[in-house]
Amino acid sequence: MAKNPALARRLGTADAVIIGLGSMIGAGVFAAFTPAAAAAGSGLLLGLAIAAGVAFCNATSSAQLAAAYPRSGGTYLYGRERLGPWPGYLAGWGFVVGKTASAAAMAMTFAAYTAPAGWERPVAIAAVVALAAVNYHGITRTAGLARILVGIVLAALAVAVAATWSGSGPEAAPRAALPDAGLLEHGWYGVLQSAGLLFFAFAGYARIATMGEEVRSPRRTIPRAIGISLAITVAVYAAVGVTLLAVLGPEGVAATTAPLAAAVESGSGSWAAPVVRAGAAAAALGALLALIAGLGRTSLAMARERDLPPWLAAVHPRYQVPHRAEAALAVLICAVIAVADLRGAIAFSSFGVLVYYLVANIAAFTQSGADRRYPRAFQVLGALACVVLVVTLPPPAVVLGVLVFAAGILVRMLRLRFSRNTS
Repeated sequence: MAKNPALARRLGTADAVIIGLGSMIGAGVFAAFTPAAAAAGSGLLLGLAIAAGVAFCNATSSAQLAAAYPRSGGTYLYGRERLGPWPGYLAGWGFVVGKTASAAAMAMTFAAYTAPAGWERPVAIAAVVALAAVNYHGITRTAGLARILVGIVLAALAVAVAATWSGSGPEAAPRAALPDAGLLEHGWYGVLQSAGLLFFAFAGYARIATMGEEVRSPRRTIPRAIGISLAITVAVYAAVGVTLLAVLGPEGVAATTAPLAAAVESGSGSWAAPVVRAGAAAAALGALLALIAGLGRTSLAMARERDLPPWLAAVHPRYQVPHRAEAALAVLICAVIAVADLRGAIAFSSFGVLVYYLVANIAAFTQSGADRRYPRAFQVLGALACVVLVVTLPPPAVVLGVLVFAAGILVRMLRLRFSRNTS
């Protein structure tokens, strides 16, 4: 017990749902529609439906596994338990590198809406430091702040959608309905690429599973929280996606880095623009908060198995959080912010997370008996969809993802060889 101290079970269903919502709604509602529209035009609605379907399949796998293995680590833990050390390591590596890029993207999104020109990167770094400090002081602080941020975001989105539909000016009126044609104007490749990019927005439910060691009654709470948070998120994204295409059209969505703000400002509802920007800032902070928490727990699990440096496995004696892992990750996220590109970060994050869920689906497929909660067909569809979406991501993201995974494999091979030589 002293070697691997446990975390405290302090979260109920409502807390877990809030953390999942903060991860998913903040992760893409203000950022992911732009690259998706560039890839698929109006076909992003098909991409959204595909991404939601893939997320559902993956969520059933995560829920089924989390109920059987209610400890920190998520698919890193499940892969090790069901498939062996190497698949587990690849899942953990994909999560850590992908979500580090995602955390940097969320910090930059926050800064884009709040920082004066030229101060975006310093403000993004300051946000990372501040939220790492919140996480450092305990998971109940994390859940409490997430509850506030999610409330702000949902209120801002409701105001924005209502203002957009009720305040469309004459120039927006011809677009006050979805295009009758053109969903496949960019072809199925574009639709699938948009699905891969939009999947970035739905992957936040993994944060619930990675905190399995801190949830009360995990066999009941985790599957319930994953299902509730995913259903709410799909409804929110569908409403926002339809609104953006109806008001701006696919070209307008693709041309702006703040499509919801642009939609509000296009008509007489421009009074709501400050509300949208405040909501975007809160959404980015909520996602960043949950990302740091999830990254810390997966890193803790990997450090316990020596797939990351063992000193990262420390748990704070008072706050009962993986404080060293979270501090190290905060430094790494800040380093990524110094050199990152927002759109590239989203695509690279999707690559890493899709590999993560590929392992989750394969691991869940092997479960049987009392551990099986969902048909195996969901796992088969989820795994195949993960592969398809990975290969249809933008080529630079695929190349970078392959290189980063190759580096991860090399790191573990060298570590294993060093361990054999010293034993």
